[in-house]
Amino acid sequence: MRVLLVDDEPPAIERLAAFFANIPGSEVVGTAANGVEAQAAIAQLHPDLVMLDIQMPEMGGLALAGTLPLDERPEIVFVTAFEQFAPDAFEVEAADYLLKPVRLDRLRQAVERARRRQTGRRAAMQSGGGATSTFDDAIWVPLREGQARVPIAAIDWIEAAGDYAMLHTALRSHLLRTTMSALEKRIDPGELMRVHRSAFVRLARVVEIRRVDKWLLTLVLNDGAEVAVGPNYARAVTAALAGG
Repeated sequence: MRVLLVDDEPPAIERLAAFFANIPGSEVVGTAANGVEAQAAIAQLHPDLVMLDIQMPEMGGLALAGTLPLDERPEIVFVTAFEQFAPDAFEVEAADYLLKPVRLDRLRQAVERARRRQTGRRAAMQSGGGATSTFDDAIWVPLREGQARVPIAAIDWIEAAGDYAMLHTALRSHLLRTTMSALEKRIDPGELMRVHRSAFVRLARVVEIRRVDKWLLTLVLNDGAEVAVGPNYARAVTAALAGG
């Protein structure tokens, strides 16, 4: 995977470059210090992945992402010290959103997610393109003042709560009146996998598997959440984690 690093802070570029040296199948092909430089570098280098800071002089990361045609652009992973831009990042369909200082394990997860997205996009184009997904790319949830759009890409896991579902993101949780069966029809299993009759999980967020016995598992996510795996789902979940 050809990678372009974009950040106006040299230490941040150096840290990412050092990490990518330890990620097989990736190659840093260039760097840029702002969105204007990044535009030129993307046109010249055709990277597969852009690690993009958000707050930069001349042109920030979100502004740059908005100028790139979605069907032609590289995968984008935002890297920033600020949590509050996450909703905007997923609105422009970023592959992931990393907070500084970046950890190597989270970077690996982000790169793998970007690689899977790129592979899926290329496969769709080779199979004739044009076909639109039958799955939702976002879910609207009620608020006191109206509704909020929650991108599927921003959801880490979902749990049943009586007649409701709790959608957990990195920034907050949202309550939605629906069933797990209804959500299963709306959500791409490549994004969020059903691991229990009462739970979905983004497997890229799993950092530990705790085995109670052969088919009784608990998944530990990077935010510390623990999600039980149902016996009927354990084999598929184990295979997916081993292959991912």
